[in-house]
Amino acid sequence: MQQRRPGFPARITPPAPGGPRPPILSVAVQRPGGIPAPAGLGLDSAAVRSRMVQRLAAGGVGSSAVLAAMGAVERHRFVDSALVIQAYEDTSLPIGLGQTISKPSIVARMMELLLGADIAHSTGGLGRVLEVGTGCGYQAAVLARLAREVYSIERLRGLHEKARANLRHLRLANVHLILGDGMEGYAKGAPYAGIVAAAGGAQLPQAWCEQLAVGGRLVAPTALADGQQVLLVVDKTAHGLKQTVLEPVHFVPLKSGVS
Repeated sequence: MQQRRPGFPARITPPAPGGPRPPILSVAVQRPGGIPAPAGLGLDSAAVRSRMVQRLAAGGVGSSAVLAAMGAVERHRFVDSALVIQAYEDTSLPIGLGQTISKPSIVARMMELLLGADIAHSTGGLGRVLEVGTGCGYQAAVLARLAREVYSIERLRGLHEKARANLRHLRLANVHLILGDGMEGYAKGAPYAGIVAAAGGAQLPQAWCEQLAVGGRLVAPTALADGQQVLLVVDKTAHGLKQTVLEPVHFVPLKSGVS
């Protein structure tokens, strides 16, 4: 299947590498007794996202850039209306077609790992990133605030269209949504400073390793011989690939083809 780079009519300009980043959030006036009142109504309140960000920080996320991005993106806009009340809990949620939106802690964890790439340190930030598994578009919106350019590929047409609808109001000109087989990566955008996958298989596709830039980092779930799924970090050096196995995770299976 021939892939093409689609246009995406939208923009929130991400901060330049090394430049100032938007505040994580703001909380409005104080109620009597010192209890903060939410700035807004319901789940659109910055205070609700503030509590999520505070939990992420308490759980070990130390990157101010990642915390700012997590605090800025309104997760409730990416889940079905029946699940909105759970949007800021640390849980994965169904998004249709047998897929899920990852829980906030794993999104933040993977973003922080990407920012640890050698190329990100040497250039002052992430350049071009490939996301395999767009899903509902939430992680792409977070990535847009951390990377100069994001290519996000999804194999399920229904989710590809859902992500386009979810992201349209954000006007993200640095996010390119692609309908295609994620196991083949997206060669037209390579090489990538970072590759992140939202699905895991028994082996990493060779295309991902080939499309990763020297100094770049790949973060993806993978299955061990016993079937347990773990988070894998692959750093590409001038001498080859260096793999680091991290904590157990649970992601949907990685599949090929487009449907």
